[in-house]
This record gives sequence, structure tokens and C-alpha cells, in this order.
Amino acid sequence: MRGFVTAEDAVEARRADGDTAAERITIDSTSGSERLEQRVLRFAPGRSKPRGLDRAQQILYVAAGRGTLLVESHAHDLEPDTGAYVAAGESYEVDNPGPDELVMVAVSLPQENGSARPPAKRTVRHADRPTLPAGEERRFRYLADPEVGSDDVTQFLGVIDPSRAPDHGHVYDEVIYVVEGEGTLHLDGTRTPIGPGSCIHLPPRVAHCLENHGPGPMRVLGVFHPAGDPAGRA
Repeated sequence: MRGFVTAEDAVEARRADGDTAAERITIDSTSGSERLEQRVLRFAPGRSKPRGLDRAQQILYVAAGRGTLLVESHAHDLEPDTGAYVAAGESYEVDNPGPDELVMVAVSLPQENGSARPPAKRTVRHADRPTLPAGEERRFRYLADPEVGSDDVTQFLGVIDPSRAPDHGHVYDEVIYVVEGEGTLHLDGTRTPIGPGSCIHLPPRVAHCLENHGPGPMRVLGVFHPAGDPAGRA
């Protein structure tokens, strides 16, 4: 496949009996992404059932809401724009005090380093990270990275001002979730409207561009493998 785009609400939500989380698998091998699997999880108020990871590691992002991430009996605060890492073999729960739902974007991939290392620091706040440039109209902040145990993939939150950059490709495999803003995805010669909840898979070296129609900035969550610099191009 030459890339893929869908909308979160175009995917059927599933909820296990007794769980607070409605889960949508938005990108996986059926959409051409052999390694990265993206889910959108919407937690109703209450404490979720444990979510166990076997051979996969998972990188989390809070798109909306507040609560607590519980991993191996340790509690970690969650707020919008928080990134988190859970290693293979661990399990976690999410406690949402309500009244609003807590929305998380989870990206899973196989554990590559043999035995996973549970991180000493589990979460990272966007507000605590420096802003880095990625061109004149684009900038980003790292979220989950080696500091919180994510050695294999990089998670970042990018900001795109109203603009269209030239079509380009990356050397890495990437999945994107549009947090805020409206625009057009230019992907391998096609054009698709995108907005909040759009989910995108960009294989390595596929020509693409995210155009922001404005008037405000577009914010996008990116997770890519292997780890590296979001501004790096093929």
C-alpha cells in the first residue's frame, strides 16, 4: 500500500464487558501498517479493566480529559498532551474521575530489545518539553522517547501553521492522529480532507504533505519507527 487515511468515527467501537474503554483500531496490518498499530481509546468515568501487553510495547497520548495511569501499582497523573510508555509484559489501567471522558491514542509495536526495561519515569508532559523547529511553518516537541523507556519509536506533537509544504517523504514508518485543525492530506498524488480524529499511516519514502487551511494552527500526534528526528527526510 501507498499510505492510508481514515477517520476515527468511521471505525466501529468495541467495548469489553465491564470495561470503561471504547476501543477503535484505526490503523493495523489490514490497512498496510505491518509494525505500527494505532488505537483510539475513549474511557468513560470509572476505573478500566487491566490492559495487558504481551510481546508488544505501547506508547500512549492523552488527547482530552484527565485521570490516572496505573502501571504495576504505581499511579501517574494524566492530562491533555501527556505522553506515556508501557513496556511489553506490563499491564495498565486508567482511572477517569469524570465527568468527561478521557481520550487516549495508543500505538503498539513489537518489543525489539529482547527484555523490556520498565522506565523509571513513565510519563512526560508537553508543557515540560522544549519547542524545536521543523521548517519555517512547523515545529514540534518530543513526548515519549528514551527518557521514558521508548527506545524503538519516537512520539512527538507537531504544530503546523496555515501553509502547504512541498511534498516530501521520510525514511521512517509513521502513524499520525490529527488533534486539532482542518486541512488536506496530499498522499502519493491523492487529496483527502482531514480534521480532528483523522488517522494516517505514512510508509517510508511515500510522498506526502499535510496542508493546513487555517485560520489557526494544526496540531498532530506522530509516532514513528525507527526512533529519530521528526524533521528528517528521505
